[in-house]
Amino acid sequence: MSNLPIADYALLSDCHSAALVSRHGSVDWLCFPRFDSPASFARILDEDGGHFSIRARGETAVSRRYLDKTLLLETTFRTTSGKAVLVDGLVVGRNERGHELGAEAPHALLRHLRCTEGTVEVELTYAPRPEYGLIEPLLVPMEGGIRGRGGAHMLFLTSPVPIEITDHSTGSARFTLRTGESVCFALEHRTADQQPASAWSQKAIEQRLDDTAEAWRTWSDLHQAYEGPWRELVEQSAVVLQGLTYFPTGAICAAATTSLPETEGGSRNWDYRFTWVRDASLTLHALWVAACPDEAHKFFDFLAGAALTKVRQGADLQIMFGIRGEHDLSERELKHLRGWRGSRPVRIGNGAWTQRQLDVYGELLAAVEQLRESLGALDPYTRRFLVAVADNAAARWRENDQGIWEVRGPPQHYLHSKLMCWVALDRALRMADELDAPRRIEAWTREREAIRAAILARGWSEKAQAFTRTFDSEDLDASNLVIPIVGFLPPDDPRVLATIDATVRRLTDEHGLVYRYRTADGLPGEEGTFLLCTFWLAEAQALAGRLAEATATFSRAASYANDLGLLAEEVAPRSRELLGNFPQAFSHVGLINAAWAIFQGLEAQRARRPGERLEPPAGRAGT
Repeated sequence: MSNLPIADYALLSDCHSAALVSRHGSVDWLCFPRFDSPASFARILDEDGGHFSIRARGETAVSRRYLDKTLLLETTFRTTSGKAVLVDGLVVGRNERGHELGAEAPHALLRHLRCTEGTVEVELTYAPRPEYGLIEPLLVPMEGGIRGRGGAHMLFLTSPVPIEITDHSTGSARFTLRTGESVCFALEHRTADQQPASAWSQKAIEQRLDDTAEAWRTWSDLHQAYEGPWRELVEQSAVVLQGLTYFPTGAICAAATTSLPETEGGSRNWDYRFTWVRDASLTLHALWVAACPDEAHKFFDFLAGAALTKVRQGADLQIMFGIRGEHDLSERELKHLRGWRGSRPVRIGNGAWTQRQLDVYGELLAAVEQLRESLGALDPYTRRFLVAVADNAAARWRENDQGIWEVRGPPQHYLHSKLMCWVALDRALRMADELDAPRRIEAWTREREAIRAAILARGWSEKAQAFTRTFDSEDLDASNLVIPIVGFLPPDDPRVLATIDATVRRLTDEHGLVYRYRTADGLPGEEGTFLLCTFWLAEAQALAGRLAEATATFSRAASYANDLGLLAEEVAPRSRELLGNFPQAFSHVGLINAAWAIFQGLEAQRARRPGERLEPPAGRAGT
């Protein structure tokens, strides 16, 4: 099994696929050619799952950082005899800039190691294991490196140093670098029906790494406009969200991995390498804060193409899709993998695709309304799709569902689902002219007010002194913190303030982090505190004018980011380690939005305009 902490990993992305690199220079997760492809390296899920490591022997200290405004990783190894710097990147197409970042990714991992002081002994291990470790490929020498074939995949490793092949499937090398010397490696993917790749020159590898760094910087310079507190964390979160975007379709992955657990050794292990309507919509909203959202139109085109026909036929809006628009995401177990620290089963696919989750209507329409200036005129297909989404919210809000947390138990009347149906109709009414839907205004208004009355009558508990998880109950749910965020009630409404206080009392652990809920959910085992929920608490506190509390809550949650600013989904209650798939888009979305809310509050306070919501800085809504 793999034992490294999840926080030990760094993300690489070419906006097609992702890799995770450990603090010690080992690529322990890599999916070529897409985020959802079978992994060629999966040691993060099993010690025998495959890896590609380059490390300094006898290292005494390791530090790392991302090159400024990029997802190129720089790792510095120190030994008693010298220092070496390793730069890793999944490279994008040549001369890609700005909005074109990731357009023509060559599906290549490039690694450049340079000795900057003294002498450094280096150890390299190359053990590809395609199809999630199921295959031990045949490695054979080729000019300038090694060719590996396993099943439907071919991997071509360029190496300037001789690599010894053992057992036909593992390569290793040891060599020494002196001050000023460097070596470059390239790992390129091909499918069995493509032409084989040839070796890369050392100069070409260096140039493509430099070119990829410039591509990321031009994207950041074009998009980043946030000027508030925690600027570095907010900007890094925006880069991470871009790194989780699949360029060909605009789909946004919930995370880069599968089956990193919610409990160490537990079974709450899910595949997050798909695009959830909810997560992607909230991601677009966060990019409105942290970056120019010009790519939003591509996501909406993708979603309309994937879902329009079924929604117009009156079916539920499917809650998630494959990154190329696939509907069937059937779940299965990989029984040959032992899981991160023994957390089994390891799953691919996600059975939640068949669930009804009514809140997605609201998240989607809220994102469209927020971004409508950037989106410009909607094409007829998108208008029809969005009108159908609003109609479905109006028709279905009285029904029960599995809710935002995808509970694998009997459907219930979750308050958050009703709330987001209210949001769907509220935002549709704001956009009625743009949607060419004046004839629906009366019906949408009637249903919006009916939802409001039901939430106030059945969702508020005098005994609990809070809005509750489900209608007519006393259990709490952190998702109700979004009531003021979406504008259902003013942030200083006594019921909102009471819900914030009840959340702090009943859903917050001794470290100040928030659980989603504390009631049985039909699954075995426990889970950690949720970083998204903690950021929601900070955002709600900020909107309520409790800026000191909001700042403290935000700081506690943000302190769990690793040294590269990356967040997983949860924090373990006892060990305080990051848990869950990594990096997690939802957590970075929460960080961005909470930071923005606190910034709004501080600016309003300085201007002596308590509670006023600010418009985004110039350039936020587009370029």
